[in-house]
Amino acid sequence: MDRRNLISLIPFTALLAACGQAQGAPPNAASGQGRYATVELERGGSFTFEMFAADAPSTVKNFVEKSNKGFYNGLIFHRVEDWVVQGGDPSGNGTGGGTMPSEMNKRPFTPGSVGIARGQDIRINNDAQFFVCKTKMAPQQGQFLTGQYTNFGQITQGMDVVDSVRVGDKIKKITIKS
Repeated sequence: MDRRNLISLIPFTALLAACGQAQGAPPNAASGQGRYATVELERGGSFTFEMFAADAPSTVKNFVEKSNKGFYNGLIFHRVEDWVVQGGDPSGNGTGGGTMPSEMNKRPFTPGSVGIARGQDIRINNDAQFFVCKTKMAPQQGQFLTGQYTNFGQITQGMDVVDSVRVGDKIKKITIKS
């Protein structure tokens, strides 16, 4: 078997770990680790990310509760740059949402990392807005975000959809699975 075929047999999480993009404990259902969120867009397409409850338990709990209640249904991605997409703002312009304590961790921000928006005070996160780092993200952007923003997930499927998000794209629904 040649190496191209071998790569397709390796689980995605093992590839991430080998590339230095996955760190921390292995998935554990009891801790909430190993839960996945699938963000479905109204225009079609979806992306899925694993949530890291061991690193950001309150953030994951809040995101799961909001998703299960349909909070994100119909909200838009209001910020789209070459390196990031951001959505989940109930005001639709980057000013909405409540607050909650930040949960800084050592997970590096890399392409596909999912984080929580915040204002000037590093100790306070937005309780609604989330962002996803795109494939065009430069290493210095990840270095800037790491330790400054709560990193609570990593894309496992649909990175091409993340990269194609446009300003105004609506979230149809977010489904949570274990």
